[in-house]
Amino acid sequence: MAKIVYNVTILIENDVREEWLNWMNEHHVPDVMATGCFTESKVMKVLVDDPQAIATTYACHYVANSMGDYQSYVDNHAEKLRKEAVDRYGNKMNAFRTLLEVVE
Repeated sequence: MAKIVYNVTILIENDVREEWLNWMNEHHVPDVMATGCFTESKVMKVLVDDPQAIATTYACHYVANSMGDYQSYVDNHAEKLRKEAVDRYGNKMNAFRTLLEVVE
């Protein structure tokens, strides 16, 4: 059975970036992992060479053992966890999501 990678790409404004990154690492990612739907996670900074940028992009990967585990996350947890992020950062953050299948 193929593993599934749930990727959340987030553009966060630089004036809240450090606080957001701390919140992600201390609260949000652990909360996502506590759902039991994913087996591993990574938060990565997208490298861009633009010193004038007012925001920074991050990619957050969550690995699920199956599409069923991912769907359980969507059905039972995603709305609440997304709302927490939106309530906290509002228009300082923009996120989009992609679903990937590991093919190795």
